[in-house]
Amino acid sequence: MNEKKIHLNNQQAVWHPCTQMKHHEAFPPVLITRGEGVWLYDAGGKRYLDSISSWWVNLFGHCNPRINAAIVDQLGKLEHAMLAGLAHEPVIALSERLATITPGDLSHCFYASDGSSANEIALKMSFHYWQQSGFPGKTRFLCLQNGYHGETLGALSVTDIPLFRQTYAPLLRPAHPMPTPDWRFAEAGVTPEAHALKAAAELEDYLAQHHASTAALILESLIQGASGMGMYHPVYLRKAREICDRYQVHLITDEIAVGFGRTGTLFACEQAGITPDFMSLAKGLSGGYLPLSVVITHDNIYQAFYCNETSRAFLHSHSHSGNALACRAALASLDIIEQDNVIEVNRKKTDIFNQYLQPVREHSSVRNFRNCGMIWAFEVENPRPDFARWFTQRGLEQQLLIRPLDNSVYIMPPYIINEEEMQWVAQGVLHILDEM
Repeated sequence: MNEKKIHLNNQQAVWHPCTQMKHHEAFPPVLITRGEGVWLYDAGGKRYLDSISSWWVNLFGHCNPRINAAIVDQLGKLEHAMLAGLAHEPVIALSERLATITPGDLSHCFYASDGSSANEIALKMSFHYWQQSGFPGKTRFLCLQNGYHGETLGALSVTDIPLFRQTYAPLLRPAHPMPTPDWRFAEAGVTPEAHALKAAAELEDYLAQHHASTAALILESLIQGASGMGMYHPVYLRKAREICDRYQVHLITDEIAVGFGRTGTLFACEQAGITPDFMSLAKGLSGGYLPLSVVITHDNIYQAFYCNETSRAFLHSHSHSGNALACRAALASLDIIEQDNVIEVNRKKTDIFNQYLQPVREHSSVRNFRNCGMIWAFEVENPRPDFARWFTQRGLEQQLLIRPLDNSVYIMPPYIINEEEMQWVAQGVLHILDEM
């Protein structure tokens, strides 16, 4: 029994995600005991500013009193009931609200618990739709170079980041990655818009030849997160929508990381004035509180499954689909966005934060400094071989939770960050760059 207690005290029982566990021999995980606002507190009382929103999920700070109150209220009524044959008020209210605030005619919500699962649903729905609509040859998917859509097998099949997919390649269905519109890959002298248009032209060339076998194009709207917050011009989304319409191919927009105001509009695809066939949402959907994801689609897709035959239904399920507590958290989060005029307030905060980050932008080791809404990113030139781990550790020493992607440093704070906290982040990042 004593050996068992020692084992647990050393945290060996927890296999941490996206982590080489051996590295924790030198740098043990920080034991977080509580959170308040933008701050996380460890067991010794030291605090860390959560500049990456705990993997991009937290919109309104830790232990937000309004979201807390909604969850506590729901806890006294119903914690969970399965959605197969049952329904409950929070999931109905959230579905109706999402149908109201999402672009165009998106109106039918199918729930899961995480982003990867949402993208699995969208891919399966698209494939199944074509099978039931007289196009059985449409079985393949397009994605973008350097795109990321999750690490379950279907989502990983349309992810184009070797670090995540190369080991599992034998398990994956083939997908065709199209050139990325990410302006970091533009040739010298080419504008972000021109680069995006060139990538769109290559998409059209491909679909002109292969549309009969292509079910859908899946992409991250405006920002390719796991590739280092690669940003692209909205014209690509607009052109992709036109091209997919022309060749009868579905467009799936993955807004898991960028939905709910993160890019400066409620949904990123609004900046291109388009409506996708499927939109995947997660992370900030519940304000970062509880696992919740959703795919929302339009009536044409829904009607393809609406039939007396059970075999034609979308027979996909998750035990905690539309969890009542998570839905109440989501409704409270949407209330805050609406009642506090968050989108407009964030635009003003973005301007202020850019001023504090100007010395970082001008630093001699910084390249490709970029900003979209409440996301900032840049590359560090000639980084150390262990740059990401080194930068993360130096961040903790500056009381800053920050976690680079390779040599790309990004800042994605909760929306409630104030001016003093913006200064804290900017000064901490600048200090680490100078130390390097």
